[in-house]
Amino acid sequence: MSGKPVCVGDFEQYAKRVLPKAVYDYYRSGADNQQTLADNVAAFSRLRLYPRMLRDVSVMDLSTSVFGQKISMPICVGATAMQRMAHVDGETATTRACRSLGTGMMLSSWATSTIEEVAQAAPDGLHWLQLYIYKDREVTRSLVQRAERAGYKGIFVTVDTPLLGKRFDDVRNKFQLPPHLRMKNFNTDNLAFSSEKGYGENSGLAVYVAQAIDPSIKWEDIKWLRGLTSLPIVAKGILRADDAREAVKHGVDGILVSNHGARQLDGVPATIDVLPEIVEAVEGKVEVFLDGGVRKGTDVLKALALGATAVFIGRPIIWGLAYQGEEGAKEVLQMLKEEFQLAMALSGCRSVKGIDTTLVRRTSPAASKI
Repeated sequence: MSGKPVCVGDFEQYAKRVLPKAVYDYYRSGADNQQTLADNVAAFSRLRLYPRMLRDVSVMDLSTSVFGQKISMPICVGATAMQRMAHVDGETATTRACRSLGTGMMLSSWATSTIEEVAQAAPDGLHWLQLYIYKDREVTRSLVQRAERAGYKGIFVTVDTPLLGKRFDDVRNKFQLPPHLRMKNFNTDNLAFSSEKGYGENSGLAVYVAQAIDPSIKWEDIKWLRGLTSLPIVAKGILRADDAREAVKHGVDGILVSNHGARQLDGVPATIDVLPEIVEAVEGKVEVFLDGGVRKGTDVLKALALGATAVFIGRPIIWGLAYQGEEGAKEVLQMLKEEFQLAMALSGCRSVKGIDTTLVRRTSPAASKI
């Protein structure tokens, strides 16, 4: 990249040059042969936009709300772990960028900043906590209670990680945190992913998950979580309509249609492809969000047209942090906001409420010539 970035891909090219290989590989890679990683992005290109004309878009309103909290645009920041590998300020830079743009941030349980540090970095910001359910349930209980005390507005419980997906680059790199960093929400070295004994020849994170995260979690544990907090609970990682209905039955307030950035089970569908059936299945009873492959403003428009309340971005924020810390994260968010506003205007939508399914059609597969 030479000169100022003009698209999200430019930020990634810069990050690839400046980040240590093992760090860049960790952030970028997906599971196994990365079929789903590519398809998360490609799937948006299989959708065509059908714009309306002559709709007076001289004044526009991009704002919406998540669980009653107003945000300036339906673009939020999803949970990405260990952000201080990308920039010294890590998650605290990200939350300040989100506050500047008037949107919300989901903090990873595996952050290199504490729940409290992130809240203090943007006291008037909108924060949600991404949660793993640990074998030691008191660890999980403590995370939820700390988030509630710090003013967080929701819990996104990850349901797709009983074990960690196999990420070839992380195995090759024997990935672990740089020695000066730790997962700061935990007190012990083992839980903070900074074991002095090391993690052998595997991806250190895969070993960590096998040691610490509860693979026995089931639907009843959503009810257990509900008993810990009055905050909205979102099931993060739903890809099937029957699971969506089950989540609603067990009392969630929202569903994040997610395949974990294509980092868990390779070969699952792109999130935008399954979004419509999830929206249909929940029948408006809960809010539905999407992450995975969002790289352009038109992607945001397509996701909202298919029923998402908002989208969450992950990797683009990491590339922004690597580029210029808080200012880089702000640039990424501002770029996507402007792209989304332009896509809305050119589609004849004055406000988010005007975005509906008539704007999008799926392309037909090319007819075989054999």
